[in-house]
Amino acid sequence: MPEFIRKRLGERLVEEGFITEDQFQRALAQHKETKVTVRQVMIDMGYITEDRLNEFMASYLDIPYMKNIAEKITDPTFVEVIPEEKCREHMVMPLFKLDNVITVAMADPFDVFTIDALRQITGAQIEPVLAKKDEITQAIDRFFGTKDELQEAVQDVQKEVEELEIIRGSAAAPQTDDEGKQIVVEEGPIIRLVNSMIIQAVAERASDIHVEADESRVRIRYRVDGMLQQAMLLPKHLQVYIVSRIKIMAGMDISIKRAPQDGRFGIKIKDKSIDVRVSSVPTIYDEKVVMRLLDQTSIQIGLDEIGFKGKTLEQFKELINLPHGIVLISGPTGSGKTTTLYVVLQAINAPHKNIITIEDPVEYNLGWVNQIQVNVKAGVTFAAGLRSILRQDPDVIMVGEMRDLETAEISVRAALTGHLVFSTIHTNDAASSMVRMVDMGLEPYLVSASVFGIVAQRLVRTICPKCKEPYKPDDVLLEELNLTGDPNKYTLYCGKGCEHCHEQGYKGRTTLVELMVVNNTLRHMIHQNASSFDLRDAAQKAGMKTLWRDGIEKALAGITTVDEVRKASFTEDE
Repeated sequence: MPEFIRKRLGERLVEEGFITEDQFQRALAQHKETKVTVRQVMIDMGYITEDRLNEFMASYLDIPYMKNIAEKITDPTFVEVIPEEKCREHMVMPLFKLDNVITVAMADPFDVFTIDALRQITGAQIEPVLAKKDEITQAIDRFFGTKDELQEAVQDVQKEVEELEIIRGSAAAPQTDDEGKQIVVEEGPIIRLVNSMIIQAVAERASDIHVEADESRVRIRYRVDGMLQQAMLLPKHLQVYIVSRIKIMAGMDISIKRAPQDGRFGIKIKDKSIDVRVSSVPTIYDEKVVMRLLDQTSIQIGLDEIGFKGKTLEQFKELINLPHGIVLISGPTGSGKTTTLYVVLQAINAPHKNIITIEDPVEYNLGWVNQIQVNVKAGVTFAAGLRSILRQDPDVIMVGEMRDLETAEISVRAALTGHLVFSTIHTNDAASSMVRMVDMGLEPYLVSASVFGIVAQRLVRTICPKCKEPYKPDDVLLEELNLTGDPNKYTLYCGKGCEHCHEQGYKGRTTLVELMVVNNTLRHMIHQNASSFDLRDAAQKAGMKTLWRDGIEKALAGITTVDEVRKASFTEDE
């Protein structure tokens, strides 16, 4: 940054009260002694945060300040317009090109020497925008991926690789693909790369790892807090080796490439035991592989930790400790239904109870719970398994999913003969679950007599605690949220974005909960074949908190944001 701009900027920072005159003079002295920029000195000495300084610079100097720069890159191959070593050397990241102008994110957009060098490299005009140094580094790591025998991709995790121990799966000898060519996947770099992918995914609390390709590159993506984010890009020729290594770990046949396969293996990373479910499918660009990471410690928590609060928590605890009846968990795929059921079983598990489950698949291993895996080829369906369970003297039965009439009929019979039955059902809200069971073919009087409670749930991201900021909602938002009275008493929150949450503003997830306790009024209405709308209205009059209302309460408590609630549930008027 030119001297005259630096001095004017420092003076303005002092005038606006961002720093003191003494702090500015100390920063200038440190700059002269170390040659580190005044800007960086002020950040390093804690006089001002990088984000706040960037916002001030952008406003004062009338230049764009761009956040989440990795999300602005729509063409991953475009980043190679500037070589990786030059990006790291000058701390820059190319974003996009319009005509003959390339927009480049820079930590110092006033570095005219760097801009001139980039102009010579690209043969285009350079339009600099201001960005955080850490974001530029993360974007470089994400989009350039691994080169030079994969060493760069594993540098950050090399020390941890030895802590990863394969405890299930196959360590097969080298095999051949469907064209008869031998595939060698026991080479160190491939093993280290796949191990590092898993370690990094676990460190970022990812639920899934996606390995996919197009005609020129291999893309690795992690699903974190329900959102897919790119981790790295790799050369296309590595796909066969990466996929083959994963298949060998999962005990799958690497010679089969044109048919879907499933496998699994377990790993231990430090104190975590992770069960990895692997699925491969053929695509037009060879195979896509998804690894689902199931952390066995993630279900060692209480109902309050997954989102059940206040009166809803008290009522649900009463339901799960009933001697008999059906308790259903409803919601779409990916709403956390199975996790809730596992937490419930952990909560009620006791030496005097015989708990048996029938699942497809068995996702977590529960101590002293008898778990049965559905195996259609062997004749073990939900219905067949449920019949067998009833001959095993159970106290509590968990059915992975109530998806057909036969399974529903046996579950109702079990509930009416003194068993407590838990299951899931795919419906949008609690009231719709009752109608869905009747639509399956069950008699309404059987549904009303056996179902005692239904939970509808959705997963939403929680605000990052490191960068959470309050704000006052305007009148339009207050009206949408149906918040009345003094507007000054309401405070909402959002995440500004920081290193802790990778500039997302969110860290972790919680559950929005709608609990319908079936009382006598609802039983009569179900018996009379009432619609889901009428059941919903009656349940609300009896005190049921809807998904929307639970979400708004969690937003006001600073747990999540209104945007997340909007995406996860309908307003009460819809």
